[in-house]
Amino acid sequence: MKYLCAMHSDAGIRKTVNQDSLCILEGKSDKGTVLLAAVCDGMGGLNKGELASTTVIRALTVWFEQELPGFLEKNDPMDEVRFSWERMIKGYNQRIREYGTSQHLQLGTTLTAMLFFPDGRYLIGHVGDSRAYQITDTRFELLTDDQTVTANEVRLGRMTPEQAEQDARSHVLLQCIGASKTVIPTMLSGTAQTCSYLLCSDGFRHEMKADELHAAFSPSACTDETVMKQKLTELVEVNKQRGETDNISAMLIRVM
Repeated sequence: MKYLCAMHSDAGIRKTVNQDSLCILEGKSDKGTVLLAAVCDGMGGLNKGELASTTVIRALTVWFEQELPGFLEKNDPMDEVRFSWERMIKGYNQRIREYGTSQHLQLGTTLTAMLFFPDGRYLIGHVGDSRAYQITDTRFELLTDDQTVTANEVRLGRMTPEQAEQDARSHVLLQCIGASKTVIPTMLSGTAQTCSYLLCSDGFRHEMKADELHAAFSPSACTDETVMKQKLTELVEVNKQRGETDNISAMLIRVM
């Protein structure tokens, strides 16, 4: 498989520090190309949210460079990677939590990470309310579930999506790396299609409608990386014009 990639991040109209962190890493193996994309939305006082999100992205980068090559040599690396991610996420939840306790701070970060294997499969590791979408020319599909109080109420049938949008608890996370006593990451797997994948922090999609995102990021509209970067930048600016106050970050992967 071949990949076109672009990403864009902005502190937004109110915050002076961008607490979001992102990475796109691509590597080659004897079996083909492997690609890792991840977005973390940090939260905490001063620069501490940025510290939490950057810490997790750096950990993923080290993992990609040092541990993943060994897993790719196995006949079926999916389970090995899943177990490794679960262990890493739980470990960094403990590390960040202990640091926050020692500094009398509460800090943490969401994580949505997507790894594309050489055989065409993917694995998503997810904590919090950042998101991953799969986009074809005819479909716009949310792959992850928000781990928030209101999203859980909707899943339980106690609240409608419209009510959830207006609820004051819409930003309250059920779990967050570094801010939760324990974290149980959601792991999702599938087979990549010839389409686009969008990963974003919640600040990127609050003010956007699904059909707007679909029109901008459908595969037929994303002809090259320059166009993809331009569209990401344009929609970040639209979010700002519509009054989004959070940090705003997104990345786009076109699978070819």
